[in-house]
Amino acid sequence: MKAVRVHQYGEPPSLDEIPDPKLDGPLDVIVKVDAAGVCRTDLHIIEGQWAEKSGVELPYVIGHENAGTVVEVGEAVSGVSPGDKVILHPLVTCGLCRACRAGDDVHCTNSEFPGINRDGGMAEYLRTSIRSVVKLDDGLAPADVAALADAGLTAYHAVRKAAPLLHPGDRVVMIGAGGLGHIGLQCLLALTPARITVVDRAAEVLEKASRLGAHDTILSDGEQVQQVLDQTGGEGAQVVLDFVGEHGTEADGIAMTRNSGSYFVIGYGGKVDVPTIDIISREINVVGNLVGSYNDLVDLMTLAAQGRVRLATKQYSLDDALTALDDLDGGRVPGGRAILTS
Repeated sequence: MKAVRVHQYGEPPSLDEIPDPKLDGPLDVIVKVDAAGVCRTDLHIIEGQWAEKSGVELPYVIGHENAGTVVEVGEAVSGVSPGDKVILHPLVTCGLCRACRAGDDVHCTNSEFPGINRDGGMAEYLRTSIRSVVKLDDGLAPADVAALADAGLTAYHAVRKAAPLLHPGDRVVMIGAGGLGHIGLQCLLALTPARITVVDRAAEVLEKASRLGAHDTILSDGEQVQQVLDQTGGEGAQVVLDFVGEHGTEADGIAMTRNSGSYFVIGYGGKVDVPTIDIISREINVVGNLVGSYNDLVDLMTLAAQGRVRLATKQYSLDDALTALDDLDGGRVPGGRAILTS
């Protein structure tokens, strides 16, 4: 099969011919990957940012946002059959550890992460586990939802955690409304009664955010923090969701957060640097967000089937994967997600 593999960090991946995956256990599922999302994490992997954390042996197949068609199942699999359209939770989990038994499977102590620490889905086929498979509603196609498997799941997970903190009319600020943030905006509108302000450096992204339902927009031009403070009577927002997490948004996010408020870090690549006296005296919370649970993905697919969360996409063939990665790196996929189709 064709597969996009990283051979050396700091160098572009290549499109290789490798053997098809095979069933390896009774709960395994082989999926034909009809659609694979192209994520900024893939760029960070290629750069080498994940080299020590993942410990993966090169070369390997990247791609962790996957949806497609079941083609083969292990002998103990029930609930899905060949021909079913599915989206895949990005983690392969054990179901037996304490975290899994508590429904916090994203912190499974025995998990594997296809596309991060083992072969992923930028390929024609992928081996996963029945624990990772979510059947799609008849009205959803794999290419419409593939990027929701990670980008959408991460955004939903953060919003779900923030929702109990937001009362009707509370202010929430979103930093970044592009490929990740535009999903988060729709989740906020679906789950909370808050007043939403979107901050972004691109006017076209802000225009799209307004069309999706953002109540206020602010162009990031150096005055964005002051504008948020002006909007909120000098207090800042109850919740700030940072979908960028680098290039100065970390400091902006803390400055936009009101005393006793919460700053959610969702995008990454930068560094949060806050004096401990400020955390204590302002009693602010800095909240990390790592993907989301299987149940989060089921909930998100329900919102997608209801038409309340839609994904803006730019599609490429698997053969054009390197172009898709380059376009993402060059900012040529504004306000949406790149999707590889096969």
